[in-house]
Amino acid sequence: MVMPMDGNNLYIFIDEGGNLDFSNTGTAYFTLTALSRIRPFSTNLPLLNLKYDLWEEGIDFEYFHATTDSQRTRDRVFEILATQLQEFNIDSIIVDKRKTNPSLREHHLFYQKVFQILLNYIFHRYRGRFSRIFILTDEIPVNKKKSEVQKAIKTFIASYAGKVKGFYTIQHYSSKSDLNLQIVDYFNWAIFRKWERKDERSYRLIRGAVASEFDVFASGKTLYY
Repeated sequence: MVMPMDGNNLYIFIDEGGNLDFSNTGTAYFTLTALSRIRPFSTNLPLLNLKYDLWEEGIDFEYFHATTDSQRTRDRVFEILATQLQEFNIDSIIVDKRKTNPSLREHHLFYQKVFQILLNYIFHRYRGRFSRIFILTDEIPVNKKKSEVQKAIKTFIASYAGKVKGFYTIQHYSSKSDLNLQIVDYFNWAIFRKWERKDERSYRLIRGAVASEFDVFASGKTLYY
C-alpha cells in the first residue's frame, strides 16, 4: 500500500453502488467505496492512452464508466488497474439493506453512518500525515442529497476534534471530469457486483488494492423485509 508523506495533499475519491430503496424492489446491497491517494497520480497516463487507443479503434465513448462500458473496454481497464494495484488504497463499506433498522433509513442518518465508518478507516491509516484534504464524489443532481452527503462528511471531520487540521474541501464533480473518479467507479462496480450478484470475476483482479471491505451488518440476524 502507498503510505503518505508529511506535508502532502490527501485526495479521497468516493463512489456509491446500489440505491436507497429499502424494499424488495431495490438493490439488496448498498456499497460506498473510496480511493485515497497522495499525489502524484502515476496511473493516469496508461488510462489516458487507452482512451485514445479506443478512439483510434473507432469506439465512440466520452469517459470510462463501468456500468455502460462494453465488456471489452472493461476488460482492458481492469487489465491496467490490475498491474498497478500498489498505487491504490481502496476502502469499501458494504450494507445489507434488509438488515438495516428502519430507524437508520432516513437518508441523512444513513449517510452519516456509512461515511463515518468509511472515513474512519481512511483517516486512521493516514493518521493526520497530510496538509490538506480533497474529498470528491461523482456529481449529485439532487440538492437535498448533496447537502446530506456534505453534512455527513463535515460531521465526521468535526468529530475528529483536532486530528484533521488545516484546509479541506468537498466537491461533487461529474466523473467525466476526472480519471480518479472513473477509477473508483470501476473499483466500486467490481465490489458491488461481488456482493449483489455473487460475480467475483472483476473483483478477483482488483482485490489486492482493497485495504478494507467492511460488511456493516455481518453479525446481524434480523431481516426487516
